[in-house]
Amino acid sequence: MSFIEIVLLAVGLSMDSLAVSVTSGAIIKQSTAGRVVRIASVLAFFQALFTLVGYLLGVGFLKLIEAFDHWIAFLLLAYLGGKMIHDSMKGEEEEEKMDPLCLKTLCGLGVATSIDALAVGVSLALMQASLSMITLTIAVVTFLFSAFGVCFGARVGGKMDFKLDLIGGIILIGIGIKILIEHLFFS
Repeated sequence: MSFIEIVLLAVGLSMDSLAVSVTSGAIIKQSTAGRVVRIASVLAFFQALFTLVGYLLGVGFLKLIEAFDHWIAFLLLAYLGGKMIHDSMKGEEEEEKMDPLCLKTLCGLGVATSIDALAVGVSLALMQASLSMITLTIAVVTFLFSAFGVCFGARVGGKMDFKLDLIGGIILIGIGIKILIEHLFFS
């Protein structure tokens, strides 16, 4: 994968975290440096961790599925992207009763927004991609997007509705299509 593809993948994965961060910022209303770092760090940690765990799971299955791994990667990314797009159309609103600064709540949000990273990690193993650069990029991009989201949410509040999951879903599907095309026509 090229660095641009890695960054696009990281951006796609971080959209759920960005959406949660904007909501969290709107709930806490004041984005102090400590609050921003706390929320962004936890979300970035879970994105990186789940990517790593998915990768390690995928490596275990690599020899068994090499002949059709590109189809699995495509289907996983297409499913996740489609799910993100579908969820963005639902218009579900986050409960404002939650406390995004509570570590238990924050870890729950981190896990919930990182499930996609687990499947992407499996896909990366199937593609035999470089784990360290991808994981680091995912963590950094998620941290930056989440920090921005908290600040933005605190300033704008619930006044605007962004379809960040829609953008992330489109990016993930695009990467899945690219993987499939590369393996079918260029390998």
